[in-house]
Amino acid sequence: MEPLDNPIWIALTTSQSHFAEGQKAARRFPAEVSPLCGAKDANEEGFESVRVLLASGGTAALFLSKRTDLPPGLETVLERPLLQMILEKNAHLPAKSRAHPFMELGDADVPEMLELTAMTKPGPFEKRTREMGTYLGIRTAGKLVAMAGERLKLPGHTEISAVCTHPEHLGHGYAGFLMTILAERIRARGEAPILHVLPENTRATSLYERLGFRKRYLAHLTIVRAAKRDGSQAAPAQN
Repeated sequence: MEPLDNPIWIALTTSQSHFAEGQKAARRFPAEVSPLCGAKDANEEGFESVRVLLASGGTAALFLSKRTDLPPGLETVLERPLLQMILEKNAHLPAKSRAHPFMELGDADVPEMLELTAMTKPGPFEKRTREMGTYLGIRTAGKLVAMAGERLKLPGHTEISAVCTHPEHLGHGYAGFLMTILAERIRARGEAPILHVLPENTRATSLYERLGFRKRYLAHLTIVRAAKRDGSQAAPAQN
């Protein structure tokens, strides 16, 4: 399997292993960082390890290669196709049509980052998501109106995520500008930028293609939780 076919697991066992919670067959980010969870393989052992991680409650978001029937002990909360796109190292990155003042976002900006992502819904963003990589933002009249950042990191690749713009500030090219800055920085490290987007989000997909990203892989987003037994969360297995 190519590393990009299982990016969460690869990230949590390599570049972002310092975040990892779990065991040999499944690992996850702390809930306050991200709901993303990776299994070494989408098999009985992998899913059982995911169930153990969820025994005390909560949900986990998995990127699977296809729709998969879950074993007893896990239940599906949400499942959707998920498109992975990549900017190859030799792909042309268009020149920025306009420069905008931007800044790196830090801990003090987290409340506004949470507010903006809650409004625009670019994907899950938690109190500590900012710790996963560099996040850039644009302010207008002191208000955070656009942002984008780095999420998954694995050898040779970094994911661009949380690309969003306040609805009242669309049309200025903020998203494309911030993505270009991030992509240039990622490439300067000798890595290729990747991203994940819902296929029906044609506005975003069109932007990414204009920036030089190509569609690589149609994955399957599956959000799961431990199945309830007698009105309570599933008890942890003995491994």
